[in-house]
Amino acid sequence: MSVIATSFRDLMYLYVTLVCLIALIFALLGVAKLLALGPMPEMAAHAGFSTRAYRVVGALELAGAVGVALGPAVPLCGGLAGIGLLLLLAGAVIMHVRKGDGPAKFAPALVCAALVAWYLVLLAGAGS
Repeated sequence: MSVIATSFRDLMYLYVTLVCLIALIFALLGVAKLLALGPMPEMAAHAGFSTRAYRVVGALELAGAVGVALGPAVPLCGGLAGIGLLLLLAGAVIMHVRKGDGPAKFAPALVCAALVAWYLVLLAGAGS
């Protein structure tokens, strides 16, 4: 097997892994917010949202998860979902900074943003 074929196969494994990871993360977060599970009502209050408004964020996260999962088959959908998730994550970081939360509070949003950005780069490369 050539080096190019091996690199392509490895890149596809990475892409599929990112798709699954991002879809799983945002599906779980979205469902937790939609159902107001565990600490979600307190997190909503800390962010300055009502539980109802936080459910909207959860629905957007769930929609983003579905869009990313569809990305390999429908790249435009995946790209738009990725951009939407980046906007949600930017909002999360801004909220934490405005609330005076330390880096430990907004680091998960930054890590997820890096994963989504990486996904978008690979998605763009897969389309060319």
